Amino acid sequence: YREGRFDTVLIRKDGAVRNALVQVSPTTSYSYIFTVTDITELKQAEEAVRESEAKFYSLFENAVEGIFQTTPDGRFISANHAQAKLLGYDSPRELIDEVTDIARQHYVNPQDRQIYSNTLETKGIIKRFEVQLLRKDGGPVWASLNTRVVRNDEGAVIYHEGTVTDITDRRLAEDKLKQQVAAMEASMDGIAVLNEDQDYVYLNEAHARVYGYATPEELKGQSWRALYDEDELQRFNNDIMPELGRKGRWRGEATGKKKDGSFFPQEISLTALDNGGLICVVRDISDRKRVEEERQKLQERLQHADRMESIGTLAGGIAHDFNNLLMGIQGCASMMLLDLDLSHPHYEGLKRIEEQVQNGADLTGQLLAFARGGRYEVRPTDMNDIIKKTSSMFGRTRKEIAIRRKYGKDLLSVEVDRGQMEQVLMNLYVNAWQAMPVGGELYLETKNFLVDDVQMFPYFVKPGKYVKITVTDTGTGMDEKTKERIFDPFFTTKEVGRGTGLGLATVYGIIKGHQGFVNVYSEPGHGTTFSIYLPASQREVVKEEAAILEISRGTETILLADDEKMVLEVSREMLESMGYRVYAARSGQEAIAAYAEKGNEIDLVILDMVMPGMSGGETYDRLRDINPDIKVILSSGYSLNGQAQQIMDRGCSGFIQKPFRLELLSGKVRETLDR
Repeated sequence: YREGRFDTVLIRKDGAVRNALVQVSPTTSYSYIFTVTDITELKQAEEAVRESEAKFYSLFENAVEGIFQTTPDGRFISANHAQAKLLGYDSPRELIDEVTDIARQHYVNPQDRQIYSNTLETKGIIKRFEVQLLRKDGGPVWASLNTRVVRNDEGAVIYHEGTVTDITDRRLAEDKLKQQVAAMEASMDGIAVLNEDQDYVYLNEAHARVYGYATPEELKGQSWRALYDEDELQRFNNDIMPELGRKGRWRGEATGKKKDGSFFPQEISLTALDNGGLICVVRDISDRKRVEEERQKLQERLQHADRMESIGTLAGGIAHDFNNLLMGIQGCASMMLLDLDLSHPHYEGLKRIEEQVQNGADLTGQLLAFARGGRYEVRPTDMNDIIKKTSSMFGRTRKEIAIRRKYGKDLLSVEVDRGQMEQVLMNLYVNAWQAMPVGGELYLETKNFLVDDVQMFPYFVKPGKYVKITVTDTGTGMDEKTKERIFDPFFTTKEVGRGTGLGLATVYGIIKGHQGFVNVYSEPGHGTTFSIYLPASQREVVKEEAAILEISRGTETILLADDEKMVLEVSREMLESMGYRVYAARSGQEAIAAYAEKGNEIDLVILDMVMPGMSGGETYDRLRDINPDIKVILSSGYSLNGQAQQIMDRGCSGFIQKPFRLELLSGKVRETLDR
């Protein structure tokens, strides 16, 4: 044996193994003293310490969070791999070996470092301090710091230790969420987040405004379902929510309820969330609906105008042909009356025939007024005079109706056919009278009116100065369905045999023919208002002169051109009865040939406007090529409009509409010849 101390393992009598510390000491008699100490518990404690250190090191090195120690001035003493990786270093050693004040340099904002240091100095600890740091390559990283100050027994600071967590992803997500929230707050659409019970969790100001609330706070915590009535909620439950459950999203239109209880149309989008809640986006589409309604109304106006144009073309053709027939009857009656005195037994019968012809002509005149917008003699006119004349005449026959007049001061003139304007007003008076069977009040008003671009758009007229004539009654009024059809020809609410349905159609046609428009407002039980707008004129009013009806005679030579045999023969007889010499032509070609041969003899041409082969307009132009100073009276079953007006504008001397009486024909011929 040798002298010394060593560890060994001893086996006890019972077989248990124990750790022992043996001390060998020699004696003088060549013997040894063995001192044995049981160190089993000590060995176990040392092993536990080693295992603990190993576990701590493993946790330290493998921790997801960064763990560090720094000197009070900010230099790293120790750091794990997570700390090094967070700051962009390959190893903790590279971070620790930095000789500069590396911890300070990693702060993006020096003020954040100052706050961090001051807090540690005053409180000794800082928790969840969020700060933006710089990596080794200069890239930013967001971190959350938990740090405490470690002191010795004397209270001096030894080092700082703590942990750091990379929160870059969370902060980016939060920033994105903030941007989304800012976008939602700035959005014109109402955006809201609802929980599984459809109560508000979040809503922007626009969402509150859509439903008529001043601030989002008024709706937070309340139920979104409270903003809909029972019918709409039933639709949500039965149709919308099941589809939302299947597809995860639904978009469509609904009717919402505002704070004041009023309802409004909305476009709504619903998106299902994983937690059972909803994202709700709503938009008030009241303005869009109004635009759509106006567009629909405009479309209906266009369709109505097309329909009226088609019906008008048909009605105009019928009126033209009918006027030619009436011309034959009128001519024969006029010629027979020339040879009869008042005592003749057939005189009264012939006069009644003339009256019926005139009634027929009045009827076709209404058709033509609607169909073609014909104007006969257009002159600058004061509508106040027309109102006074017609309302006084009407008032004398309908005393059960009180007439209230309000005349506009300094009323602008309008260029109109006075006879047609009288017809328009009389038709409106009669319409009002029929709506007030037990009497009532009729309000008439005139005033100057400025039509702007918005007001003129639905009526296809030019903006500018107009004269407005308003006719209001206190009668039964009309429903919307009736109001839509009142200007249709042959439409009437009266029983069969009590009306032609042309009265208001005539109003529409005449006003349209004068480049004006008519607006109607009516409610059942609250009367009706017709507002007529006529373009104002700068010309001075021409006073109306009374017509003198007498037969004027002459000896000149007249060329008469008409394709209708009866009209041609009757017109020839009428002219010859007045002393004129007449050449007759059945077509435009015959008229040109006759004038080319006998032009020196012919003083006047009466030319039918509508003839087959060569129209009246083409015939007139060819005749003017022969003689630029030729005098021509245009004759037509149509009224003075469209093609007839174009011929007149090219220099035609006059116009006469069929059927015409002998007195009218004689006056027109004599006036033209003497001009």
